[in-house]
Amino acid sequence: MLILQNGVQFAAADNLEKMVFWLFGYGSLVWNPGFEYEEKIIGFIKDYRRVFDLACIDHRGTPERPARTCTLEQIQGAVCWGAAYCFGGGPEKEKAAMEYLQRRECEYDQKTLVDFYKEGDTEEPALTGVIVFTSTPDPVSNKYYLGPAPLEDMARQIATAFGPCGNNRDYLFLLEKAMFDIGHEDDYVIELANEVRKVLGVLGICIPKEKRLLGPSHIPLKSLVSPINLRRLPEAVAMDS
Repeated sequence: MLILQNGVQFAAADNLEKMVFWLFGYGSLVWNPGFEYEEKIIGFIKDYRRVFDLACIDHRGTPERPARTCTLEQIQGAVCWGAAYCFGGGPEKEKAAMEYLQRRECEYDQKTLVDFYKEGDTEEPALTGVIVFTSTPDPVSNKYYLGPAPLEDMARQIATAFGPCGNNRDYLFLLEKAMFDIGHEDDYVIELANEVRKVLGVLGICIPKEKRLLGPSHIPLKSLVSPINLRRLPEAVAMDS
């Protein structure tokens, strides 16, 4: 049957205790999910590409100096790699997970259902009805949508923006490393990250050696980020996006 929860329909077993849903992460969720999950699968979705066209004003930026974080742009034939997370455990845990995600992903105004593919199988999706947070590409109806800009302009904005969760540049560098670690580097992310490094060099800002992408990491990302238990979060808590 189909369950309607927080405006999203997804398939569920007749026994609600066995109900599960899947979420696709393509930004900070790849390296820092911040919640407990039952399973994680590396894979991709079709006809979407990752772009840094979304403003972040409460995590990696401020209203005065918004950060740029990634969202998805629909492009026929494109492929976006990331990670799918499985949630289960009954209605209460599902509700807590969605409440946490909606607070964390507050800049995204849409929840879209997509097909998810595993590596080596590009014809038949491994999962259907996977939830992904997306944003309307319209600055009038979506106040967080910045739209595209020249690479140099985006790099300057990312190099200098910061907020309660840290620097905008660290968000980009961590995404670059996360895609490297899962074996699917994103050329667009690499190009933008290298342009940010140029800007930082001009500004005289040194990038700590441990934050440079020099080669394969011998320390799994999961060991660096401890998952937290799902719970209702106070409004004042800042979370990465």
